[in-house]
Amino acid sequence: MFLKPPPGVINATSAPISRQGTALIALALLAPFLLYLGTVRSIVSVWNSSETFAHGYVILPISLWLIWRRRENFSLYPPKPWPPALLLLAMLGAGWLAAQLGEVQVVSQYTFVAMLPVAALALFGPRLAGSLTFPLLFLLFAVPFGEIFVGPLIQFTADFTVWAVRATGIPVLRSGTRFELPTGNWSVVEACSGVRYLISSITLGCLYAYLTYRSTARRALFIGLSVIVPIIANGLRAYMIVMIGHLSGMELATGVDHIIYGWLFFGLVMFVMFWIGSYWREDTDPAPASASATASAATAPRAAGTPPRLPAMVIGVLAVCAFWPALALMGERVNHNPAPVRLADIAVTAPPAADFADWKPFYMEPDARFHRAYQAGGLPVSLTVLYYRNQNPGKNLISSMNRLSGYEDAWHEVEGASRLETVAGTPVTLHEGILRTPQGAIMVWAFKWVGGHYTGSDYVGKLWQAANKAMMRGDDGAAVMLAVPYDNDKERARAALHRFLAEQGPALDQALNATRTHK
Repeated sequence: MFLKPPPGVINATSAPISRQGTALIALALLAPFLLYLGTVRSIVSVWNSSETFAHGYVILPISLWLIWRRRENFSLYPPKPWPPALLLLAMLGAGWLAAQLGEVQVVSQYTFVAMLPVAALALFGPRLAGSLTFPLLFLLFAVPFGEIFVGPLIQFTADFTVWAVRATGIPVLRSGTRFELPTGNWSVVEACSGVRYLISSITLGCLYAYLTYRSTARRALFIGLSVIVPIIANGLRAYMIVMIGHLSGMELATGVDHIIYGWLFFGLVMFVMFWIGSYWREDTDPAPASASATASAATAPRAAGTPPRLPAMVIGVLAVCAFWPALALMGERVNHNPAPVRLADIAVTAPPAADFADWKPFYMEPDARFHRAYQAGGLPVSLTVLYYRNQNPGKNLISSMNRLSGYEDAWHEVEGASRLETVAGTPVTLHEGILRTPQGAIMVWAFKWVGGHYTGSDYVGKLWQAANKAMMRGDDGAAVMLAVPYDNDKERARAALHRFLAEQGPALDQALNATRTHK
């Protein structure tokens, strides 16, 4: 969809862009890829490592194709540089820098990609850039985002599947995202979450709605369906796979074949959705060719030229884009701590005890690890500390990949809640999780220490990390977890954990701060 030009202004007052002007625009739009090369590499790395985001490779070509379809707009609305867009570009740069300081990779990626349409706005002006809104914003689909939805989607799929199987009349014994039928055991893991179907559906749905409809209401309705339909369809897919396995005596749909069934089913669902959607299609706006021809015939074509203020705007875009990576480079050099991590001994006064579980948190490998079990009243309590320094995307304290248990681990979290406790005199809302295996269960209290501050929130932790790096104090942080055997008596388990935290919290705090100041 593009804006219709005012009468009498088509081609009569516009001139084609000269090669010099085209080169300047190309320079301004390509330079961010070099200035933010690290962020570009992080995006491509995810495309390469995850089939869920492999579609990222085609986003830029599709966006360029959509712009090419509207190439007449460059004659209808000649570029008119718009200086206020530089302020938006600076805000995105500041957001990128904050995300770099806090090691929030997805925000770094989104702010970088968003710079491209904003740079186009600065170079083209509101009219031309506005006529290309969707092709420019479609670039945001190149960012590999969606891992945060894996957990909720796994939970929904498990709920839906168990409900559907029980509605069929088959008894089900459930424990978290794992359940048992008379014919065998099933587990809803990351590959079963349907996140790849959801992301693919939303991307295709937005593109289909843009190409097929003109009205905002129809586009919004179809995009809404592209969100809801794959979630429901994935629940049906999981139910059908369980039923195929159950009815075949666990001989079918229990291996890689159930992934194949899933993609075939998803393809069928999307085909039906697009087919139904085609009945309400609206033809795209016809290009005003006749008006253009009339105006061109009445007015002699003008010589190609460079839009006024374009060279100055190109310099401004390059300067704004280059400023933030330069700041980030200086900050990295100052915050980098070359000293190896030597986790100070935690002077726990409680007597040692035998370890009672083989559980290990599913976290990125830390720089240092501490794990011991102690006796706290009538129950043993284990203390686990994972310490991180000079963090990067492959070694990060706070990440969507870090969990109390992996989706395919023997231990799995069946219950989680928030709880207010006190750590070394500081109130902290920590996470309380119940983890189970067929052999037993444990209760875990988990929180984080970030540069001298305690928190149970990942978002607050990232803010503290960014603030510490902005003040050139480094990025040291640690995950702290207390675990206790759990026999369905929550108050007894909580009492043991509370007592241990109250008595040993000061020793833990002293050890963490001593490790941070070690050079």
